[in-house]
Amino acid sequence: MSDLSAKLAQLKETALKQLTDCGVSSIDEEKLDVYVNSLKTMVNNKDAVLVSGTDATELETVRRNFAEKKLGVKDKEKAMAAISSVVEKMSAIKMKSRPAFYYLVAEALS
Repeated sequence: MSDLSAKLAQLKETALKQLTDCGVSSIDEEKLDVYVNSLKTMVNNKDAVLVSGTDATELETVRRNFAEKKLGVKDKEKAMAAISSVVEKMSAIKMKSRPAFYYLVAEALS
């Protein structure tokens, strides 16, 4: 297994654990793989694979780059409400995995 493959596998394992910790019982691993693989080029950047739930700029970036551009949600209030609910749901987790965060945001907006 290459170094990149090992890091992506670890990222997915962390995301699976966090989703389980957040009460998600039926995880769509194909959907999760999309979020994990989207970080291929940034897997070595710790800040890029984590989400800060207390940084308003970071949360706005998630809204703009993920909710709006990837999911097509143009309603800013709806997107931010979903993101805020995910921050609350993941509040016990200090190092929030970006793939797990995206997965929960997508669930909240579906």
